[in-house]
Amino acid sequence: MAGSLEILTAIRELTNTKQLDKTELHGLLFDGITAALAKKHGPTVQAEVDIDEDKGTIRIVRLRTVVAEVTDAAREVSLEEARFEDPEFQVGDVLEDPVDFAEFGRMAVLAAKQRIIQRVREGERTKIRDEFTSRVGDLLSGEVQQIERGKLVIMLNKFREAEAVIPYREQNHREHFHQGDPLRAVLKRVEETPKGPRLMLSRGDPMFVKALFKLEVPEIQQGIVEIRAAAREVGNRTKIAVFSRDDSVDPVGACVGLKGSRVQAVVNELGGERIDIVPWSADPERFAKLALAPARVARVFSDAATKTIQAVVDEDQLSLAIGRNGQNVRLASELTEWKIELYSSREWMERGSEQQIFAPLPGEGEENVNPRLSEIEGLEPATVAVLEEAGYRTLDDIIDLEREDFLRLAGIAPGEADRLMTIIDELTTEEGSGDEPSDAAAAEIPEAPAEPDDTAASGTVGSDGGAGDATNAGDGTANPDVAGDEPKSTGKGKKKGE
Repeated sequence: MAGSLEILTAIRELTNTKQLDKTELHGLLFDGITAALAKKHGPTVQAEVDIDEDKGTIRIVRLRTVVAEVTDAAREVSLEEARFEDPEFQVGDVLEDPVDFAEFGRMAVLAAKQRIIQRVREGERTKIRDEFTSRVGDLLSGEVQQIERGKLVIMLNKFREAEAVIPYREQNHREHFHQGDPLRAVLKRVEETPKGPRLMLSRGDPMFVKALFKLEVPEIQQGIVEIRAAAREVGNRTKIAVFSRDDSVDPVGACVGLKGSRVQAVVNELGGERIDIVPWSADPERFAKLALAPARVARVFSDAATKTIQAVVDEDQLSLAIGRNGQNVRLASELTEWKIELYSSREWMERGSEQQIFAPLPGEGEENVNPRLSEIEGLEPATVAVLEEAGYRTLDDIIDLEREDFLRLAGIAPGEADRLMTIIDELTTEEGSGDEPSDAAAAEIPEAPAEPDDTAASGTVGSDGGAGDATNAGDGTANPDVAGDEPKSTGKGKKKGE
């Protein structure tokens, strides 16, 4: 039988391996020795255990109470038997019997070993549970320990005793791993099993993309930039919506990085999977318009009751908005959590909708097309009063009058008549020249082709001064697979996001 020094050394090595502290070490020894004593003397046995690590000794004392009549031999001793040890013993005193390790039989030692192993496992489970319950969504690294029926068993770098697996449904099926390969995955949840907590990891969940961006983007780690929404089709494409709490920080640019360095690191980890980065917006219509990028959306209409967005795009943008096999509109719908229905501008007009495709610009309402005379800049109040007294109240009322017609009105001098004709000429000239030149300019300036970006996505500045509609990474161009193999719309060309 090994001495107390050897046992103490073995237990100390065990606790160092399992990362237990001194208090837990003493608790393990006490439980093990108590289990051994219980195996030999009975479950109600009482004992004192004194551990001296400096000397490497363990002192075990069995305690029995002196009684007149014994009812429990494990913790009681008769007065007669106690007086064999010391004649001065009285009823109620406690007899202390030193116990040597050599007295423990094989069964008692096995019981002590089983109890110690059980306590060590319970400590491991508690540590794993406490460590990882609050770390859901964090990135963990390890290596493939085993592959069984499509499931990857992972040995973590820091918690090797933790059971971590990547189920088949949580994998990117374009990736292939072998035993011993290093990998990173996101902690999706902690499951309780009869053997203890099990860490469920994932490389196919949108949380994995969020965790990778958190690793690469310091602004996300600092809480300045936040990924508000994410939608993913594993191995093909991901869309994320980002928001900045600091107006001076562009969230899209922060995620893209200098020359696309940050987003490219994420793309490489995902095996070349495309990533669209769009600004998040609380307005569902604007958010849907941004989420459909890289397609340019002419107009969107929303129905809050059914959480449906109707998006109208130009004919040449319809296939781009739909995406390959409906992927773009499907991801946009998942990102916004709204159902998105796509229409081309021609289909929208044929549909006979009362809603305009292009909203009027601010200040271009119907009331401003035919302003009142009092609102026209340059007209004197006295002149306006004379005209209104004659029944002329708006611009349309006087636009066809000649100089002689003004001179017939009492109170209009020749100089004022000339001034009225000048104002009318200026207003009509502005209206006439504001239509044709703009249309001509639009016809003469062709659409600028998308510039290739070999590194990663890049943000653009929108007309509202915010971040651009979207960014694409890992595809070399704005969207190279649109021409040729994009699906055409069927029927009326309507596409519903699922």
